[in-house]
Amino acid sequence: MESAARIVLIEDDDTIALGLVTALRHERYEVEHYDNGEDGLDAVIARPPDLLLLDVMLPGIDGLTVLRRLKAEHPAVQVVMLTARGEELDRVLGLEMGADDYVTKPFSLRELIARVKARLRGRPAETSRNKVPDTFSFDEVEVDFRRRVLRNKEVEHRLTTHEARVLGYLVANRGKDVARESLLEEVWGYSANMTTRTVDNQILKLRKKIEKVPSDPRHILTVHGTGYRFEE
Repeated sequence: MESAARIVLIEDDDTIALGLVTALRHERYEVEHYDNGEDGLDAVIARPPDLLLLDVMLPGIDGLTVLRRLKAEHPAVQVVMLTARGEELDRVLGLEMGADDYVTKPFSLRELIARVKARLRGRPAETSRNKVPDTFSFDEVEVDFRRRVLRNKEVEHRLTTHEARVLGYLVANRGKDVARESLLEEVWGYSANMTTRTVDNQILKLRKKIEKVPSDPRHILTVHGTGYRFEE
């Protein structure tokens, strides 16, 4: 029998935490709760969970710091950010630092559970039309998708979760036009509250790591009116 997925919740609001822990355990998940960034960070670094539910506003070490340190050590851990702040800047910052999803308080428990299930199913990888290779080389670039490391000549870059997924999806569909909306759906797993600017920002970051002249790309090409296409 498959073991239950392990979820860590770092949330300092006891009322919210109690509701989440109760709902997640009802779904047969193994759940651990920490009410501060320091203890939560120590726990997830020592024993990475299948998924981390992470509040942004925490006493001591804040959620974005926890996110950054966790992704540096264990980039594959799925992270869903929880916050009372709904500003676009906060959401984009968390996603660019490697968060996989973002939920603004107050939220529906049913919606949050649905997102947790989608993340734990590995939905973006499963719905890709073609399989992302473990490693891929083109021009002077070598990409290790498992480790999320890109080497261009002698320069090594760490890829964020979304950079790796965007590049992986483009590589898996190389030679084909890929719509921005398809990247939102396949990479982020849902399209609600997201805009195509999110995709464009990831592309700009990838071009800086891949292209000899980012303003005149040879590999990640813009398909005007549609999205992007990867060419070797």
